[in-house]
Amino acid sequence: MSSIQNQNIKASLNEREGFQVWWRLLRPHTLTAAFVPVFVGTMLAAIEQSFDFWLFAAMLLASILIQAATNMFNEYYDYVRGLDNENSVGIGGTIVRDGIRPQMVLLLALSFFAAAGLLGVYICASSSWWVAAVGLVSMLFGYLYTGGPFPIAYTPLGELTAGFFMGTIIIAISYYIQTMTLTADVLIVSVPVAIFVGCILLANNIRDRENDAENGRKTLAILFGHKGSIRFLTALFAIAYLWTAVLMIIGLLPWWSLVTLISLGKARKAIQGFIGKKEPLEMMPAMKATAQTNTLYGFLLGLSLLIQLYFPL
Repeated sequence: MSSIQNQNIKASLNEREGFQVWWRLLRPHTLTAAFVPVFVGTMLAAIEQSFDFWLFAAMLLASILIQAATNMFNEYYDYVRGLDNENSVGIGGTIVRDGIRPQMVLLLALSFFAAAGLLGVYICASSSWWVAAVGLVSMLFGYLYTGGPFPIAYTPLGELTAGFFMGTIIIAISYYIQTMTLTADVLIVSVPVAIFVGCILLANNIRDRENDAENGRKTLAILFGHKGSIRFLTALFAIAYLWTAVLMIIGLLPWWSLVTLISLGKARKAIQGFIGKKEPLEMMPAMKATAQTNTLYGFLLGLSLLIQLYFPL
């Protein structure tokens, strides 16, 4: 690809030089998948009158570091395996378009993992060392998502894995380190958040479906096809909102959680953004709307729990 073509793609994606290159490497719109479950899990604990700010801050930073490192591993191994090139319209591109050395990306990923590990020591020392075992398994799966001989991202299990570890597991840990207990109710409440996290990955795979198929991936988006994937994404959104409604009816969530319905507008925008689109660049707004749905829903859910703490219904 010529430098002119490369610049045209960067302009279309609104990619800038300097600090923005390193910011894009983190894939910031995915980092809400780390913030939301920590916030929700901590607010669930706060309702039980258990809240330690420094544990919350450490857990939040560790989760963000692990998510960012996972994104870097994704960028590195997609490049190594030839999935990413200068023509790729992705949320990374720091290697193929910005010229950052692959070894630097890998080193940063490992450094972020190490920093998260140090925070994990503090978290475990303040709560329980059993958290270390769960944290190490989560970090391992973060690496294996695109690393190792059989990357999870190349299979139909990517969305399930991401939702489980970045949704349910993080909520469970965030709740446990505050209360030193864990109930089935917390796991049940985590389901909508896990679904929305999985939806972010599904949206990414819908955009990359044709390129992924050419490179041997077997994602759900490839198995379902474009229209089938949109229907599946719609079904996941519907299940998440219906699940939330049921949780309110049975009393596991307060009626304040009705405020999460505000995020429906973003979910609708995401679905409409994929319909009739063929080119990856055309689907970027739909991907953004999917991530925003997770962010808005999760923030409003956590906020509703906080309101319940002070104004119980």
